[in-house]
Amino acid sequence: MKKQSTIDGFFKRKHQSSDQDSEKPPEIVLDEDAPTLNVPNTDSHFKKPHLEINEIDLNTLERDPGLLRWCAFQGVAYRGHNEGLDSINKGNFRQMLKAIGDFNTEMKELFRTAPKYASYISQSIQKEVLNLISTRVKRMICAEVDGGKFCLVVDEARDQSNKEQMSIVLRFLNKDGFVMERFFGLVHVPDTTAQTLKNAIYSVLSHNNLDLKSIRGQGYDGESNMQGNFKGLQALISNDCPFAYYVHCFAHRLQLALIAVSRGVVALQKFFTRLSFVVNVVGASSKRADQLRDAQAEEISYKISIDELETGRGLNQIGTLQRAGDTRWSSHLKSVSNLIKMFSPTCEVLLKIIKDGTGSIKGDADSAYEAITTFEFIFILHLEKEIMEITDLLCQALQRPSQDICNALRLVASTKLLLQKMKDERWDGLLSLVMSFCQERNIDIPDMSSPYFSRGARARNKCSDHTLEHHYRVDIFFEAINCQIMELNHRFNDSSTELLRLSTTLDPKSVDEPFRSDDIIKLVNKFYPEDFNEQEKVVLKIQLQHYEIDVVQHAYYKLLTSLSELCQWLIKTRRVANFHLIYRVASLILTLPVSTAITERSFQQ
Repeated sequence: MKKQSTIDGFFKRKHQSSDQDSEKPPEIVLDEDAPTLNVPNTDSHFKKPHLEINEIDLNTLERDPGLLRWCAFQGVAYRGHNEGLDSINKGNFRQMLKAIGDFNTEMKELFRTAPKYASYISQSIQKEVLNLISTRVKRMICAEVDGGKFCLVVDEARDQSNKEQMSIVLRFLNKDGFVMERFFGLVHVPDTTAQTLKNAIYSVLSHNNLDLKSIRGQGYDGESNMQGNFKGLQALISNDCPFAYYVHCFAHRLQLALIAVSRGVVALQKFFTRLSFVVNVVGASSKRADQLRDAQAEEISYKISIDELETGRGLNQIGTLQRAGDTRWSSHLKSVSNLIKMFSPTCEVLLKIIKDGTGSIKGDADSAYEAITTFEFIFILHLEKEIMEITDLLCQALQRPSQDICNALRLVASTKLLLQKMKDERWDGLLSLVMSFCQERNIDIPDMSSPYFSRGARARNKCSDHTLEHHYRVDIFFEAINCQIMELNHRFNDSSTELLRLSTTLDPKSVDEPFRSDDIIKLVNKFYPEDFNEQEKVVLKIQLQHYEIDVVQHAYYKLLTSLSELCQWLIKTRRVANFHLIYRVASLILTLPVSTAITERSFQQ
């Protein structure tokens, strides 16, 4: 190749060796020693030879200007809303080229006189370059997998254009013993039925030459199209890959427990709807937020003056109402707790809106005030606070990066016991607390011994068979706690956690406990029989005996904090050659998408 004098050595042109080739526009590639800049052209409607994505090679990617690659890897949009000649902002790519030209007049002239085929400002060409980069990245990920076992982590969501998109992540152990979680693609699907998702996943995997029989784990959310035992995505893939075990996200399970309760008990469902409505009304504008803060300050000053509040650093902080998020259980606890703490200031703000507001705003405030000043709302408000306080520790533990499986399962057991204890012993105390709360704020307290009328019975003037106390105690208090316990039992039952419990045997965190080699044998025989033949199972027993002496009793073993670190240490000390079957077991365990994924991934950074 020789350098093109027109562009002063920044680019190189490939020469054509025939008349037919000479009729085509010359291909432009970046000089290895030249700055990675693009050559623009004011005419974006030029013709350029189509880039063959299926025959991608290094030279093809070298023709991609550096600015395109920079935008791609930084997640910066190429194009602007208006790229016309009269636009003051033509998008990131063109504006960066303009900025370079403003600082260097020679470069500005170079960009202006560049040939049409050297420009990459065409939308179709930019998309092709992105496809080339995406294909190259996928091939690198497949090379990392290198024919090993991997886990699928899949989720679907609707984008701003109202299209269903499915994201695919591969989790696997690389050759150095690090757990890798690689984003593998975003696929548009016409619907979210399990069969459609399965077909899309199989298409992506087969297109990239990944063996479907190598799937050893599945990680999805708890929606019915994902976790269904008969027609869910995990069931369909398990039919083809019986050892692709489905592990539901630990941190998501507790959130689903709350959702199941709110949907299953009508009174709780209505409560959360009203709670969200109140928070939206009070926090709809900065003016109302200021009014809420002023009302809190007045209440705090008054209570301090009558010695109802202690003073000190960090006490009596002024806050705001918390909106409950869809994916965080702790946000619901904050939402409930903040409303209890700021109940009187919230009512004061709503009364001001009712007095000074107009139109629909006034009506919304009136509805919100009427909703939160009922005995039933306040009762459920305090009930949910106590339930969430019991389960909050478990929630935080499951979302903690350093949380190990054994401790998480112990917390599940203790949480269920505390909920049962609350059901057996807490009714009288809770009822007294709610009544005291209502008396202080002049809220009507119903006669708990009076007959309870449901909405339908009241319309028919039909007397109920039980009292208000029975309604609040059985239909709300017991039902709310029972639904929580049943949901936890369902999500964390013995059969679904046995695999995880056996998997903790090789975890260095269990160094203080006796090494359970029988659990490893049971794990292999029950869950991974296809990955070990009969002869290897016999050899595995012998390796485990040597492993307990050579590895478990080693001084450095006690310093390891995770199974991933153990795999890295085995490779570093070349012990993997002696314990290759144990290393295989560990690699299969690490493909499971458990709550320790963030911890394992942090070691590679």
